[in-house]
Amino acid sequence: MKKILISIVFILLFNQSVFGETIIGKATVIDGDTIKINGIKIRLFGIDAPEKKQLCQKAFLDINFISLKKKYDCGKISTLKLKKLIENENINCVINGEDFFKRKIGICFRNKLDINSWMVRTGLAVAYIKYSKKYYQDQIQAEAEGLGLWQGDFDMPWDWRKKSAKN
Repeated sequence: MKKILISIVFILLFNQSVFGETIIGKATVIDGDTIKINGIKIRLFGIDAPEKKQLCQKAFLDINFISLKKKYDCGKISTLKLKKLIENENINCVINGEDFFKRKIGICFRNKLDINSWMVRTGLAVAYIKYSKKYYQDQIQAEAEGLGLWQGDFDMPWDWRKKSAKN
């Protein structure tokens, strides 16, 4: 029993896990769900934003039974809105893992604002429920209000990536 306790203490004290690590600094935006602070790429936990080249559709003219739609750069818009939100601000990211691409995964804050939540709540990203349901209520609210992506038609980012990989 003593050996087990010593092993547990050793693991807890000397494990250099990324869980609970905090990264603070000025951030640059890679895309709508990835930022970089001090040269470290951080994927925003629990959300998925449209890819930079992804196009979505929204109505520009509704007359009775006719709805005319136009394509727009939803991926670029998501990226630009995130840039505007965090530019010249100290961003605080609490890291809770690492992804397949060796990016840190974290929940990031501008002051007390949960950036991940804000992206979903404003319709600039969707909840990535494959990995977490943390932001699902934000998505339901954005969809109900017709915000961002929810003002028209779009492919979920993971579906768009699959389609574009085939082309």
